[in-house]
Amino acid sequence: EVQLQASGGGLVQPGGSLRLSCAASGFNFSSVPMTWARQAPGKGPEWVSGISSDGGNTYYANSVKGRFTISRDNAKNTLYLQMNNLKPDDTARYYCKTSRDRGQGTQVTVSS
Repeated sequence: EVQLQASGGGLVQPGGSLRLSCAASGFNFSSVPMTWARQAPGKGPEWVSGISSDGGNTYYANSVKGRFTISRDNAKNTLYLQMNNLKPDDTARYYCKTSRDRGQGTQVTVSS
């Protein structure tokens, strides 16, 4: 069974930082490109960032480029998203995803 358990969300002030983690199991993590996506209340899902299976290539939505950094540790089957200079518009539930599966996500709220 594929499991994608995201953690690290919370309430942070504008300009603050958070690091999200996603613990993966049930598949060959090191062979699979991974993605972070988010969904804000009342809005559709938004792709945030992607990373190749070996971590050598990373991709970002324009809205987060320069502020977020995606990475992975294939030895630990874990995906990360470092989020800096957070803005209220970043408020959403963040999910880690493969092309077929998505976890429950973790809530990020940016507010003063």
